[in-house]
Formats: sequence, C-alpha cells, structure tokens
Amino acid sequence: MYDICCVGHITLDKVVTTRAEMHMAGGTAFYFSSALQNLDTNYLLITSVAESEMHYVDELREKGIEIWAYPSAHTVYFENIYPEDQDHRTQNVLQQADPFSIQQMHGVDAEIYHLGPLLAGDISTDFIRSLAGKGKISLDAQGYLRKVEGQKVYPIDWPEKQEALQYVDILKADEAEMSVLTGYSDVERGVKVLAEWGVKEAVITNGSHGSTIYNAGVFYNIPAYKPEVVEDATGCGDTYMAGYLYYRAKGIDIEQSGQFAAAMASLKMGSPGPFTGTEQEIIDRIAKTK
Repeated sequence: MYDICCVGHITLDKVVTTRAEMHMAGGTAFYFSSALQNLDTNYLLITSVAESEMHYVDELREKGIEIWAYPSAHTVYFENIYPEDQDHRTQNVLQQADPFSIQQMHGVDAEIYHLGPLLAGDISTDFIRSLAGKGKISLDAQGYLRKVEGQKVYPIDWPEKQEALQYVDILKADEAEMSVLTGYSDVERGVKVLAEWGVKEAVITNGSHGSTIYNAGVFYNIPAYKPEVVEDATGCGDTYMAGYLYYRAKGIDIEQSGQFAAAMASLKMGSPGPFTGTEQEIIDRIAKTK
C-alpha cells in the first residue's frame, strides 16, 4: 500500500524567462515526484515517455523514487514563456504522448491517487471512475482545460466535468481554471459549485496571492510565502500539491497542510528546476514568517 501514487507524463520542457532559456524535464509527474524525494512517504509514480527520454526516469530512480514507466510513441513537449510577472505565461505544445489506461494501474493500491493530466486526452473519465473507491482521488484540473491548435494552447471548458468530478475527493485548480469550470471568478461561489458536483476538498491557488481551500462548508485562506528571489515558477502548483498531499496523507489538518504546501512552493521558486529540499527546510521557512 502506497501513501501516494501519482499518474502523469514526464515532459520535455523549454522554459523561457526574462533572464534565461532552459531545457529540462517537466510535467506534474516530474515536479510532484521530485518534491517528494526527500520526504518520508511511501510513493509511486506511474508515467509514460518515449524511449529517447527514458533517461529522465532513470535519473529519478537514482534519487530513490519508485517508478512504473510505460513506453509512449512520443514524449509531451512543452514550451513555457514567462514575462517578468511569473504568475502569467504563454504555453505551446510541440509533441503529445499516449494516454494512460486503467490496465497500467493493475496491482497498485494507494491511500491517495494524484492524477496530473497535462492535456485533455491523457486521463479519461473512465480511468477516474475505475480508481474511485480504491483510495482518495486527487486531480489537477489543468490538463482538461487545454486545447491544442497547431502548437498553441488555448483555454477550453471540460465537457465531462460533472460526470468526472463526482469521483474526485481533492481538486486542484488555479483561479482562472476554476472560473472556466464553474463560470464564476469569485472563489467562494466557484468552490461551492464544485462541491455541488461532488468535490469534497477544493484547493484553489492564485500564485503570489496565496490559495483558498474549501472543505465541508469551511474556507481556509492560505497566504503565500514571498520568495527571496524569483527564478522559476514552473512546477510551483505541482510542488504545492506534493506538500499538501504529503501532509494530508499523514492526517494533518487542512490549514497546516496548506501552509506547508505554500512554503514548499515558495522555496521552489527560488531556484530553477524542481524542489529538492527537505521537510526541515520547509518547516524553517514557515517559522521564519511567524
């Protein structure tokens, strides 16, 4: 039995900021897994990449991360372009990978399944339904709200959202994604719609403005921790969810879990690439602001 199992593609990422252009591995699978590598949890990653990118899987395994890697004809290839304000980005998709199948989950038992689709076809509603009941379902909504035309990514609604969200225990979305899903830009109204559709815990992030978590009629407003320097915001949402689910799997309450997640995301922003720090560094970051 795993504490957390993440399902998502490792990607090729090209990150362009006002300071530099970087080429690296990416995707929910990569940033979420990397963030957990030094934390005390029994974790499994289910991913799919082309043979030419299998070395990314090997590098994660060398860091002690357990991975089931399935072959794909292509690896997802993202281009992320950030202005000075890294809360906003332009995104292009240069390649797409094969979707996940429920057969790939045979023999996997976990307390929490965190699903990180990057594009709408990655993880089907049937896949979500088939996992429901085996453990808690945590879902990052971002992939279902992306339409690729040519190489450009455009925001769309998710046609099967009400059917799928009834099986989701924890939903992560940023404020813009929540607005697309629910039709409401106001967080208090938006999360109540998500709750009506069956979501038990809504985690709504808003970059440097913090996050809001809604559960059982209660709102938890989690402030952001300002990083000393902003180097790279790519993967911050995935890092946040790694910290949040790590604490929630341990039975820690929502507010403390949100604070831990926010501090972890802040530390990640201070350097390019994924978070590779320790739990003590996160705890120290929280204490520093009190």
